[in-house]
Amino acid sequence: MTIDDLLDDARSGLRRVQAIAAPELLAHGAVLVDIRADFQRARDGVVPGAVFIARNVLEWRCDPTSAWRDPRVSDTRQQVILLCHEGYQSSLAAATLQALGLPNATDIVGGFEAWRAAGLPTESALTETSATERAYAPPEICGGNVRAWTTARLDAPAST
Repeated sequence: MTIDDLLDDARSGLRRVQAIAAPELLAHGAVLVDIRADFQRARDGVVPGAVFIARNVLEWRCDPTSAWRDPRVSDTRQQVILLCHEGYQSSLAAATLQALGLPNATDIVGGFEAWRAAGLPTESALTETSATERAYAPPEICGGNVRAWTTARLDAPAST
């Protein structure tokens, strides 16, 4: 199997979303999850209202059974739309989320580049990690400091 085969397999189970169609889906309850790297978000900007979840912890945040799930993205009835830079990484990740029990997980065809090319809204990236992002970071993300992780979870706002 090649990476192209793997990508084709992943995409065969997705109902991928054209960037221009995403705002209507978001208005009806879908959630957009930006999985791009920090440097890409800092360089290119972010989509207003998108939830940022680092790719390396995405499955833990979206798994409905995970102790580190994020309630914004772990409801099995909700449509979760992933956004990466060009729509490759997000396709693979969306297929993984479907395997974890999120049947409505999908991605944006062409990623952030397609979003921007469609003239959809973007804004400058925030440089500071939000309390909510820290709240859902497992201990290993907080440098192995379980006390810092627990404190971050307790100090996090109830909702954002």
